[in-house]
Amino acid sequence: MSSLQRHYEQQSFGNGYALVDGVEQHRASPRHFLIPPAVIRRQVRAGMFVELRLVSDRFSAHEASAEQCQCPSCAGEMSIPVLRHDHPQTLQSQQAASSAGRGWGEDFWVQVEDRNGQLFSGSVDNHLVESRFHGVEYGARLFFREEHILAVHHSHRLELVQGMSLEELQELALWLGTLRTDDASEDRGDGPAPV
Repeated sequence: MSSLQRHYEQQSFGNGYALVDGVEQHRASPRHFLIPPAVIRRQVRAGMFVELRLVSDRFSAHEASAEQCQCPSCAGEMSIPVLRHDHPQTLQSQQAASSAGRGWGEDFWVQVEDRNGQLFSGSVDNHLVESRFHGVEYGARLFFREEHILAVHHSHRLELVQGMSLEELQELALWLGTLRTDDASEDRGDGPAPV
């Protein structure tokens, strides 16, 4: 068993928080939960920023039927509103203003430090609003799997493509082709929303 695997299995968060499996969420709601394709996630390496999400079933923003909620965070598509950090703290000129968290969940950036297959370690690169609930602070080391990656920061786009083999570039082109097909069908009102 690798060191990353051991640390990943021993990792826990307060109040029942867990990292969201982006692949599973995308499979359940492909139009509304977008993630980078596998060919992009496979290119992630040390130094890159990736977005993760922590949520807990212990907290709910809604007293009754969340699927009927029309608040800006839910828009009828999410069961819980999630706080979001647009960029890693390292790439911002000043600290973003924090808002009051209620334990619903939080998207944040992690700078990858190590990778072994589909396992990663990295340090949290945002001052998290909901730290008092889950216990994760700025600079904390987290262990996660490839399926937990919800986004790769746009500053790595060129680096990601330059690291691809010809076969991987073809795989990326095929995926991009599906987006165009989806865009065209969305214009007609019969397909998924564009990325």
